Amino acid sequence: MSNQSSGKFITLEGGEGVGKSTNLRFITQWLDSRGIDYVQTREPGGTPLAEQLRTLLLEKREESVDPTAELLMVFAARAQHLSEVIKPALASGKWVICDRFTDATYAYQGGGRGLDRALISQLEQTVQGDLRPDRVLLLDLDPEVGLQRAASTGEADRFESEQSAFFTKVRAAYRERAAAAPQRYAVIDASQPLGEVQARLAQELEDIAGAA
Repeated sequence: MSNQSSGKFITLEGGEGVGKSTNLRFITQWLDSRGIDYVQTREPGGTPLAEQLRTLLLEKREESVDPTAELLMVFAARAQHLSEVIKPALASGKWVICDRFTDATYAYQGGGRGLDRALISQLEQTVQGDLRPDRVLLLDLDPEVGLQRAASTGEADRFESEQSAFFTKVRAAYRERAAAAPQRYAVIDASQPLGEVQARLAQELEDIAGAA
């Protein structure tokens, strides 16, 4: 079920090195050019408390992080983010553009870490109720290519330091979710030239705006 407010909730998803930052700039420029009021945010993060949890999740540490502890931190950050940023923005009629959301949890903690999808679903319902993104823009790319791209952007965080098999499972989980609800997901081939990727994004945004 989509949110019942007047705003639109759009998430940008994908593994490492798919070009989310570049394409987020394109999306916000598109919104600016059409005078659409929006909030740009990210997960984990989006509020001071959620950003602190993001730091805890991403920083490398000697202690191994239990996958369930990781999952609970993700949803703790999400609960705060929804309460303080996402729900108020949607209720005021703004679009929300979020760099990753719960699909990333199914992909990284469900696919990558192998946690029970039913547990993730239970937490999703507890934290979000019926709130789901109106459209998920999934940038899809071979993980080997993505990791090569990501390696050029700086030191790897705790997730980026995982082995390629982890990211293969992340990609498979993303694609599985998109295939299960094709009306809500736009799978965009991120190996295409940037202009083609952004033409597809613009097409999706026009479609969302037209349905408003």
